[in-house]
Amino acid sequence: MSPETRPRRDAVVMHVRCPDRLPEETYRQVLEELAALSPVVQALPPTAALVDLTGAIRYHGTTPHRLGEVLRIRSISRLGVDVRVGIGPSITVAATASAQVPPPGGVLTITPDQVTDWLAQLPVDALHGLGPRQAAVLRDYGIHSVGLLAAVPPTTVQRLLGGRVGRLATDHARGIDPRRVVPQALPASATVRCSFDQHALDSAAVRAALLDLVVRLGVRLRRRGQAARALTLTLRFAGGTTWEKTRRLTEPSAHDDDLRQLAYQLMDAAGLQRGRLTGIILRGEDLMDADRVAQQISLDDTREDRLLAEQAMDRIRDKYGPHAIGPAAVFRRAS
Repeated sequence: MSPETRPRRDAVVMHVRCPDRLPEETYRQVLEELAALSPVVQALPPTAALVDLTGAIRYHGTTPHRLGEVLRIRSISRLGVDVRVGIGPSITVAATASAQVPPPGGVLTITPDQVTDWLAQLPVDALHGLGPRQAAVLRDYGIHSVGLLAAVPPTTVQRLLGGRVGRLATDHARGIDPRRVVPQALPASATVRCSFDQHALDSAAVRAALLDLVVRLGVRLRRRGQAARALTLTLRFAGGTTWEKTRRLTEPSAHDDDLRQLAYQLMDAAGLQRGRLTGIILRGEDLMDADRVAQQISLDDTREDRLLAEQAMDRIRDKYGPHAIGPAAVFRRAS
């Protein structure tokens, strides 16, 4: 077995099922929430997605099940959408688990040592990837559970279902699935937001909140390997009114300095005086691959130093977590 097809024993895969007939825009927003957990997101239109959490667990410093719960809380509170989440060591196990979660939503985590026993007790038609006709053929021959399917010699299953299909069915019933999550169709925008516990009038507090959003957006874009061509700032006021404006960057960027300057310009354009803010939304628009951004030779030593510092801070966040370091203004309550 080659390294490319050998199952990864440490893999952690999340499979997410959204409600049926979910609007495309809402589905894109769910994908954004997934991308906030891990940069390895594979969209499965129209209402499902895969996420590789293998490298994200250490980054967030928590358990896979907790990340599933965080996703549910965020999707319900921010989008009004509940999701069914399955987590397991492979795509097949995770997708099978998400299908076992009853609507409207929940999280089911299957650890590697639980896979064999958990799969064995499921009806054969519950195995992800096995179609209704194939399940009917197996039941006609007395194979009613996934455990029985796993116990049948592979050659027998191949005679019943066909060579490739039978081989895959046997492997999946035994928890063998070397497929990897392939990043695909990241959303064309990235959104970060914050809300205020009390109506915000303090300009310093509002600026600090906006700066925090800029840093979070920049980190997200750099982790994805994307750059924004434009920013949209949305302000929510007491009483339910909103203000929104979009401006384009001089050049596509994912660097904090560039995003901060434009975000502050947008905030200044709002002309806030006595407006009571309840929330701020900052969205990077018209995203592109960072590799496609032209690299200009800079003679500005100060900017170059800041970019080097940004790289160092990203490494610190990767090692110690997203809140390990950041601008001083964001940590206003620090002694």
